[in-house]
Amino acid sequence: MTHASHHLTLADIARHLGVTFEGDAALPIRGLATLKEATSDQVAFLTNRAYLKDLATTQAAAVLLHPEHGKSCPVPKLEMENPYLGYAKLSQLFDPLPARDKAGIHPSAVVADSVTLGEGVSIQAHAVVEAGVTLGDHVVVGAGSVVGADSVIGENTRLHANVTVCHGVIIGKRVILQSGCVIGGDGFGFAHDGEGWHKIAQLGGVVLGDNVEVGSCSSIDRGALGDTLIGDDVKIDSQVQIAHNVTIGAHSALAGCVGIAGSTKVGKHCMLGGGVGLSGHLTICDGVQVTGMSLVTNSIHTPGVYSSGTGAMSNSQWRKNAVRFKQLDDIAKRLSRLEKTTRDA
Repeated sequence: MTHASHHLTLADIARHLGVTFEGDAALPIRGLATLKEATSDQVAFLTNRAYLKDLATTQAAAVLLHPEHGKSCPVPKLEMENPYLGYAKLSQLFDPLPARDKAGIHPSAVVADSVTLGEGVSIQAHAVVEAGVTLGDHVVVGAGSVVGADSVIGENTRLHANVTVCHGVIIGKRVILQSGCVIGGDGFGFAHDGEGWHKIAQLGGVVLGDNVEVGSCSSIDRGALGDTLIGDDVKIDSQVQIAHNVTIGAHSALAGCVGIAGSTKVGKHCMLGGGVGLSGHLTICDGVQVTGMSLVTNSIHTPGVYSSGTGAMSNSQWRKNAVRFKQLDDIAKRLSRLEKTTRDA
């Protein structure tokens, strides 16, 4: 359930979405809620048919829904072909976070003299901004965050609390970095001499495009030589690991716990489900979707949906299948011999 810090009317809501409606234009709207929980001053939404059963009894002031469900709506309706997109737009109206931002530097923050600040920058408590950094207009550096030397952060970008941006990182406009993420930490590079490991200095950087979001506790490592590159409008969930010199194409989305090994290139408009792993030095073309918990060990050159692994089953069934899996090679050889014997007969 969400609430606005100021009151909007039903007419304001419809105008923001660019839709028409029937009902009291002056009706005050104070928040968003589910169909089941909404009250007479909240807008509800129907984006999943599983919740269609709650439409008939909703107490919402209005419901955002697809036209096919409009006739079943007992309250004023806001019809859109993509109601989920409408919900996303409305959520921005009721987000209290921007109203809490105050331009200026908190007394406890540490900001180097050589930092370049745009207009309306907010640097919050205990943040550290190192030498040579450039912060664009209306950038927010959250409490406890660190921006490393010579980094550049574009306008209207927000670092939530306790974000680490390492040295020499370039971040575009309207980027959101959630708490705990690390942008530009060292990539995993070591050389072995037969007895122990020798660290390889990571000399590249990280470049994030515009409108990127990085989830909490995710890591994007700096390049070993060149830069790790994240394209415009890429959305990265929590606890994702992106190794050095990876490239992610524009408009791609990575769900939680994705791991991408070094120097792999992911195309544009790709979607990687939760727990997906990509081996290193691969190329994934544009328009690829990899379903959850899949492991990709070879490049993909044709757009489409790819999967690996097996779904959950009872332990007894899994144990039987595991035994059969070990027998597959022997079965394949026997089948090949049988086919050869049949052809020769």
